[in-house]
Order: sequence, then structure tokens, then C-alpha cells
Amino acid sequence: MNLNPNQLTDYANTFITVLVDYSPKVISAFLILFIGLYAIRLINRFIRRIMIKRQLDPTLTKFLADILLWVLRVLLFVTFISKLGIETSSFVAILGAMGLAVGLSLQGSLSNFAGGMLIILFKPFKVGDTIEAQGVTGSVSEIQIFVTKLITPNNQTIFVPNGSLSNGTITNFSLQGYRRADLTIAISYDTDIKKAKDIITEVLKSNPKILLTPAAEVSVKNLTDNAIQLAVRPWANNEDFGAVFAETLENCKFIKREGQVIMLDPDLAFKGTATDRLEIRLTFKDIGEANE
Repeated sequence: MNLNPNQLTDYANTFITVLVDYSPKVISAFLILFIGLYAIRLINRFIRRIMIKRQLDPTLTKFLADILLWVLRVLLFVTFISKLGIETSSFVAILGAMGLAVGLSLQGSLSNFAGGMLIILFKPFKVGDTIEAQGVTGSVSEIQIFVTKLITPNNQTIFVPNGSLSNGTITNFSLQGYRRADLTIAISYDTDIKKAKDIITEVLKSNPKILLTPAAEVSVKNLTDNAIQLAVRPWANNEDFGAVFAETLENCKFIKREGQVIMLDPDLAFKGTATDRLEIRLTFKDIGEANE
């Protein structure tokens, strides 16, 4: 291909004209890009500091800061290509269509994401709390964006979706710092109720792990066809709750008082739930009969 001097001159003039016309746009676009990236970095740091000062959850702080960072970067990119003279309406339409498609395909995940945000914001529980929700009981090991990780008393790991967790009933056993053990002890109608209550009260007072305030309660709960049910309700700190529950039952097994002993019947009636209820049938026999 042979180019004459006139064609070369035309190409050069056209190039110079285009360069002169677009140089301000290119320069301003790259200035916006570099200044914008620097400003985004400063804004991100500033937002992180504000959230840390307000003592927001570290998971929420990192997540919101990352979302803000990418939103600002997308807006900066759209501004950059718009400044270069590239039509952005089709680009924005493509982003909208992609967002709609992703949203429809991830409805369940978005529900869990929203639930995780609500849990982190309103804090119905925190890491280390013992909770009961969605039919499971365990200690909260980790609160993630989509699921909450629970460790059960028998050391099993359960992942509960945040969507169903935030929409359901949550029982937080750790929030108040202490809790009450609800025990039901059934005694025969031949038993002196006052003495039975005194013996159980003595058992409760002898345990240093049981709180004095609120005071433990021993009262008649119900009269059945073959037994008198006593409600025994000691209070304990969360870390002592399991020990108090077990020790109360254990210490009620053999207690000597005024020539009598409380002991388990041969036909032990045992009922229990996943939380803290237990029913035991107890009768009074004198020491001579017990030793026989």
C-alpha cells in the first residue's frame, strides 16, 4: 500500500485533532479514577473507625465496609467510562439484569443474608451464649452472614440458617446471667409435706452454688392420683447451672433428718426434656427400713 504525502498529512492532522479533542476527557477521566480510588480508601477507613467506635460486631463491621467499598468502586468505574465518552446506559441495564437474575436464583440465600444482618444488628444473642431455637439447643460458636454455628452439649456442630433463626422464637439462657432449674419431685401421700419441704430446703441451702437471691422455692405443685408433686426451683449462675441441677438431685437421694431418710423408690419414675425439667418419685422411709 502506497501512501502519498497528502494522505500522511491528512492522517496526522486527523490524529492530532482527535488527540486534542479527547485529551481533556482522557486526562480528566484518569484524574477522576486516581482521586476516586484514593477517596474511596479514605472513606472506607473512616467508616470502619466509626463502626468500631460504636462497638458494632466485628463481622458486621467488615461486611458493611466491604459492601461500601465495592459499591463505591462500581460507581467510580461507571463515572470513569462515562467521562471517556462511552455510553453507560446499556452498561447499567446489563448490571440491572444481572442483579435481577442473581437475586431470583438466590432467594433463600438472600433471606439468610437479611436474617444474619438482623441478628448482628439487634443482637438477640452473641458468641458464647447458650440458646434454644429451631428445635436445637447449643452454645453459639460463630455468627456468620448466612448461618449461625452452634455447639451442642454432646459436642455436635449444628449450622442453623439465619433466615429461619431470625424469624423464629429464640430462647437465650445466657442473657440474664443466671437461671432457674425447674425440678418436680413426687412424694407419697404418707409423707409429711412440711418435713419433706424442710429436707429439700436444707439440701438447697447446703449447696454454695445455689444463689441466695433470688431465693430458692419449694412448694406443692400438684396433687395426682398417687403422689404429691413438689416444685423445687433453685437459682444458679449460668456456669453453675448444670452442676446445681445434678447436685440437687444427687443430694436429695439420702438425707438424714430426725430419724428419717429420703430415698429413691424402687419404681423410679423418670421424665425429662431437652431443657431442664426432671420428675422423680421419692418416698420417706425410716432409717431402719432403709438399712434393711
